[in-house]
Amino acid sequence: MNVTLTALGFIVFGYALGSLPFSIWVTRLFIGTDVRDGGSGHATATNAIRQAGWVAGVVVFVLDIAKGFLPTYLASQYGDVAWVVPLTAAFAVAGHNWPVWAGFRGGMGLAVTGGSLLAVYPVGFFAGVGLLIALVLIIKHGARATFIGAFLFAPLMWLLGAEMQVVWQTAAISLVLAIRFATDWNRKYRELWLDRE
Repeated sequence: MNVTLTALGFIVFGYALGSLPFSIWVTRLFIGTDVRDGGSGHATATNAIRQAGWVAGVVVFVLDIAKGFLPTYLASQYGDVAWVVPLTAAFAVAGHNWPVWAGFRGGMGLAVTGGSLLAVYPVGFFAGVGLLIALVLIIKHGARATFIGAFLFAPLMWLLGAEMQVVWQTAAISLVLAIRFATDWNRKYRELWLDRE
């Protein structure tokens, strides 16, 4: 029972931390407006760059990476069951995408995903970035490239020889990403550097 409660605690912590809307807060601090009111309408670092400049965007990006890194790292060090890390990471991404603190209107989840991979398998982070860049260049549509990439993340980790816990982590996150990016399937982009946080 204690093991289950501890695991659930990590999962709740992951979602709660993921829900912190840094893009909204930082952009409001810089220019006094809600980042979701312009640009892509998403609470992402890319949208923060569009509206508040590079400094604001970089601050948001680092904080969003941390939202994925911290709960995943803590779960990997102190979690008592194998499934706690994959679910903690996935719920951190879900919190970012559908934040309870911001009316469930958040970001896209890739920066948080990156942070979660950096916590347990840095090689997977760089491999995932490479995969997404390749898909975006080929498909030339961010949401569709990421939606397709979501189904390739877990097989990629397996091919790289990652531990099964990492494979399951990317599989769980991929489901969250696929749901989120499916909503932008028909979106038209003005740039190739896209909303992907």
